[in-house]
Amino acid sequence: MTSQNQNSGYYNWNQGPENPACGPYRYDFGTPDFGAQPQFGQFDYDSTQNVNVPPNAGPSTNLYPPMGSYSGSILTPEAPSFTNPTENYEDEPPLLEELGINFDHIIQKTVAVLNPFKEPNPSILQETDFTGPLVFCLCFGGFLLLSGKVHFGYIYGIGVLGCFSMYSLLNLMSESGVSMGCTISVLGYCLLPMVVLSGISVLSLKGTLCTILTFVAVSWCSFSASKLFVAALAMDHQQPLVAYPCALLYGVFALLTIF
Repeated sequence: MTSQNQNSGYYNWNQGPENPACGPYRYDFGTPDFGAQPQFGQFDYDSTQNVNVPPNAGPSTNLYPPMGSYSGSILTPEAPSFTNPTENYEDEPPLLEELGINFDHIIQKTVAVLNPFKEPNPSILQETDFTGPLVFCLCFGGFLLLSGKVHFGYIYGIGVLGCFSMYSLLNLMSESGVSMGCTISVLGYCLLPMVVLSGISVLSLKGTLCTILTFVAVSWCSFSASKLFVAALAMDHQQPLVAYPCALLYGVFALLTIF
């Protein structure tokens, strides 16, 4: 039911007890009056109690608690915290170090292979480094490819078999033991003289000179590998025992090179 109060210029839609079908709601909207201060958007709501509102209630009637007593919580979005992305870059390690590539250790291991009479640093030998062995294997296969020999599968197959064999043998001979990564790293770096031999074989060397160079390359590889293994595992007076299986492994690579 709609009723108009002419004295206050106030429209009152009372949907309470007079219209029970609409529920206990009351909507009071104030309209501007030329003689009084206008009131806009006055909204009275009570869905839990059936309040009887006087028919001549003016716009100043306040049957409900003020808006400040609302017990609900208003979620205020927090301001996003913007941080400078470059602040933590100084504490992060370099990208090559995260990838396990250390050029200083690569150079030290390469120098230790090229100069087997120099005492190597045992600390760098315990670190797993696959960058040098992978590069040397690719170079070895590339030089053989220039000679007309596609032996990439043989190189990786013989290399994996030799690494497993040396890993088992060294763990039986040493008390401290050796990891598979250290075994692959040492055998891969010591392949460098064989890479030089494969590069020379591109010139199609044959005869006595080829035999001498092959013997020197196999001896160089096996001596360097046994020297590094003995230094890394602290094995006393066992270098000839380690050099013999290394010579067998690099001898197979030499056969792939000259034949």
